[in-house]
Amino acid sequence: MITTENHFMDRVGWLRAAVLGANDGILSTASVIIGVAAAETSRQAIILAGLSALVAGALSMAAGEYVSVSSQADLESADLAREREELRTMPEEELKELASIYEKRGLPAELAMQVAQSLTAHNALEAHARDELGINDFTKARPLQAAMASAASFLAGGIFPLLLTFIAPLHSMVILEYMAAILFLGFSGYFAARSGGAPIAKAVVRICVWGTIAMALTAVIGYIFGTKIA
Repeated sequence: MITTENHFMDRVGWLRAAVLGANDGILSTASVIIGVAAAETSRQAIILAGLSALVAGALSMAAGEYVSVSSQADLESADLAREREELRTMPEEELKELASIYEKRGLPAELAMQVAQSLTAHNALEAHARDELGINDFTKARPLQAAMASAASFLAGGIFPLLLTFIAPLHSMVILEYMAAILFLGFSGYFAARSGGAPIAKAVVRICVWGTIAMALTAVIGYIFGTKIA
């Protein structure tokens, strides 16, 4: 009986962008709100700061992710074009190179050549892209997908700290924002670890510790400048 194994590499592209966006949305928005709230300003100012952080952060995440992944896609395209030209102009050398890769992975020389010939006959460029360049469907750069995932996840994460500014009492805004943000970050870390098959406790502790440091620093800055202005 053939059993189906569950693997997580097919999720690496969208999962990385989504988790990064959600965590950044929660932490960035909550940190800005905490910093402003620590300065003892009005609710309107806190809401405006949180909304600005949410919108600007989502756009920044999308633009940054798109540019970054587009650069990766450009490099992949250039490598594939170079490989396609080499396959056209020196196919024998490329065949030997592919066989050599399989030999280094443990195949006997004769079998390595047979595998290289079979894969070359099936799809030479695909074989070289996967085994020589390390480019495959799991890791292939998808700029638009990554940008949309980052922006959407940033908004999804950052909306919760923003909504809290409408109902939380001003005198306890800082502590309530911190507690809510840590809760959301913990959930995000749990989801990311569960989806990616990673240790859950380690992921949750890591994001909560760094989140606490970031929010504590912004609270201190807001308190200091708020006191000086007052």
